[in-house]
Amino acid sequence: MERRGLKHHRGRVGEALREEIETLVEGELADPRIGLVSVTAVQVADDGRSAEVWVNVEGDDNEADQSLEGLEAAREYIRHELVERLRIRRAPELFFRLDRAEQAKARVEQLLQRSRKRGNSRKERGGEKA
Repeated sequence: MERRGLKHHRGRVGEALREEIETLVEGELADPRIGLVSVTAVQVADDGRSAEVWVNVEGDDNEADQSLEGLEAAREYIRHELVERLRIRRAPELFFRLDRAEQAKARVEQLLQRSRKRGNSRKERGGEKA
């Protein structure tokens, strides 16, 4: 029973962290290296001392690397702001990770569409011969 409560608490803390970090990244960080970044998820560790921040970056790999560098440089500022805004005693150590789920989803959609086109063209060619 206690573990389920802790898991729920971590989920709420993770969602609050995600919202605040996204607000900071979208409007308050003035680092030119940070491009169009959206925070997709925050996973808080069991002990609450660290959290993985999953971000989606619009653009190519070079822009993604630059954005991650900018986020790493602003890590302590973000942690300080989280303590102030969420009124928590200590913000977790933040580790920024690149979320490539959207890119993988787009690639799968592209491959499925290509496969459908090939299937339709084969049916049309097969229908003409019959």
